[in-house]
Amino acid sequence: MSITIYHNPKCGTSRNTLAMIRQAGIEPEVIEYLKTPPGREKLVELIAAMDIPVRDLLRQKGTPYDELGLGEDKWTDDQLIDFMVEHPILMNRPVVVSEHGTALCRPSEKVLDLLGDIGTFTKEDGEVVPGR
Repeated sequence: MSITIYHNPKCGTSRNTLAMIRQAGIEPEVIEYLKTPPGREKLVELIAAMDIPVRDLLRQKGTPYDELGLGEDKWTDDQLIDFMVEHPILMNRPVVVSEHGTALCRPSEKVLDLLGDIGTFTKEDGEVVPGR
């Protein structure tokens, strides 16, 4: 199975998701999206594939979300995407693309919807995710 993860190695959720993928025996294509941003066309494609509102991909914590006033209703989806292109840190993570679908994997267990049962997994913080 081919998998791509839009990853931030500084994010625990992203690291746990990557570890779950690897526990499934898959070495994914890892795109550190802060170093290699996906660009507007790819963001639009990812949002459509996840079938989520654009706002669901916006990250607030640790980003310029508040200083840019992105919580205001005045912004169109296209404008919000433009902000994510200009400030890639605004893109929530991790986003995982597989032949079984595309998902924003927050919490990290959401990746199991794309992988199936990988057995018991222990997150960095010690939380145990039981097999399905």
